[in-house]
Amino acid sequence: MSIDWEHFTPLSSLAGGMLLGFAAAIFILVNGRILGISGILGGLLLPRAGDSGWRIAFMLGLLAAAPLFHALVPEQFTSLARIDASSLQVVVAGLLVGIGTRYASGCTSGHGVCGLSRLSPRSLMATASFMAAGFATVYVMRHFFQ
Repeated sequence: MSIDWEHFTPLSSLAGGMLLGFAAAIFILVNGRILGISGILGGLLLPRAGDSGWRIAFMLGLLAAAPLFHALVPEQFTSLARIDASSLQVVVAGLLVGIGTRYASGCTSGHGVCGLSRLSPRSLMATASFMAAGFATVYVMRHFFQ
C-alpha cells in the first residue's frame, strides 16, 4: 500500500471537516433538522407542500460549491483524482450506496456527522456498518478482482 502524497491534504481536509461540522450545527440549530444529504434529496423526490424551496437551494449549493471553489482558488486543483473503476462499477456502487442509505434510514452525513455528534446509538451502528461495508468492499475488489 502506498499513500498518494499528491492528494494527501490533511490541512484542507481538516478545514473542510470543520466547515461541514459547523454547517451541520447551524442547520440543526436554525431549522431543527438533521443535515443528511439522502434525507434532503429524498424530500425532493416525494415533496410536501412548502418544503421544496430550501431543499432545492441546498442541492444547488451542494452542486455549485466545487465549481465556485475552483473559480476562486484554481491553484488547489493541480490535478484531478483518478477513479480506477469502470462506468458500470460506479453505477453499481451508487446503487449499493442508495440501498444502504434506505436500510439505515440515512447516509454518512446524517449518521456520521450529525448522529455521532448527538451520541445517537443508532447512528453509531449505522456508521460502523457503512465503514465495515466499505472496508470489505475495498478488500474484495483489490484482492479478487484485479
